[in-house]
Amino acid sequence: MFRTLKYCPAWPVKGFTSLTAVREWMLAFEHGYNEQHLHSGINFVTPADRHRGDDAERLAQRQQVYEAAKRQHPRRWSGNTRNWEVTGAVSLNPCKLEEMERKKMAA
Repeated sequence: MFRTLKYCPAWPVKGFTSLTAVREWMLAFEHGYNEQHLHSGINFVTPADRHRGDDAERLAQRQQVYEAAKRQHPRRWSGNTRNWEVTGAVSLNPCKLEEMERKKMAA
């Protein structure tokens, strides 16, 4: 999470003036990250959409838009549209998750 914050374009280069300023900035960042930022690892929906279960509907709508665009302008499409299916389970640290699974299987 720190790397994500550190490379955020809105990160205050000169630091924060107070602990209250840090808290306010972090709350705003968290809201944007969870409610507005589209994450590629979950097929370009927000974590909040995913958590609430709204991702399936949002992805189905996107699929319809892409299919309609393909029908309207077939020469612009050289193949299939993007896969807008709901993503399976995701992990922040997939390597650690795989290692834990191997240890379970060995036990």
